[in-house]
Amino acid sequence: MAGTLYLCATPIGNLEDMTFRAVRMLQEVDLIAAEDTRNSIKLLNHFEIKTPMTSYHEYNKIDKGYYLVRRLLEGEDIALITDAGTPGISDPGEELVKMCQEAGITVTALPGAAACITALTISGLGTRRFAFEAFLPSDKKERQEVLEELKNETRTTILYEAPHRLVRTLKLLEETLGDRKISICRELTKKHETVFATTLREAVAYYEEHAPKGECVIVLEGRSREEMQKEATAKWEEMSVEAHMEHYLSEGMDKKEAMKKVAKDRGVSKRDIYQALLS
Repeated sequence: MAGTLYLCATPIGNLEDMTFRAVRMLQEVDLIAAEDTRNSIKLLNHFEIKTPMTSYHEYNKIDKGYYLVRRLLEGEDIALITDAGTPGISDPGEELVKMCQEAGITVTALPGAAACITALTISGLGTRRFAFEAFLPSDKKERQEVLEELKNETRTTILYEAPHRLVRTLKLLEETLGDRKISICRELTKKHETVFATTLREAVAYYEEHAPKGECVIVLEGRSREEMQKEATAKWEEMSVEAHMEHYLSEGMDKKEAMKKVAKDRGVSKRDIYQALLS
């Protein structure tokens, strides 16, 4: 029978966040696939884990993925760990999971630390609905497309950023989205953990004077639906009722449906639209 792939979450800063189950599983599996073996050996040594290790990262994820799948199909159990946090979240682990599922290999997760969730819960911003964007794309065109998509995102958005790019990213966010509430979380779970609850504009001014240090998680407030509705209403109110009706009639709507849409756009009743057209 095929073995099992275990996605083992590791601490994002504080070694005390390692779970008993993760330690046991890393000791019991046949092989550990690690994003950076030089980094992971420190973790394994700390917990006296002697299991053999191999590298699995962004630059070898396809070839090494096939190699790991073959070993799994031969009956070996393998644990996947990332440099810090949960495998598959903003790292190549997702590719290995897909390959295992396609091969009929069982995949299971040992839950633990994740920087995005940790930051969200202490940000002071809405947690019921959220979107995770990880790092913005390096390609300029693709990055702008993502920023445009975020303009009308009503959910809280979580982004990762390196300290040397933080100011540039904050400026891009402000230029595209306008001023928003944000929380910038640094050094999560470590001794000097900080949560800077501020706005995009104030954050840009602050970090232009104080060079940021440590990996950052940006938690960004979603756009208000009320504000979006006001903007939409204002746009339609600049147009006459007749022109507004013609807009929908030209799309093939019948008069009744067009009146319903016009009334909704303008925040009034269908009777008001009917009276306006009569007059």
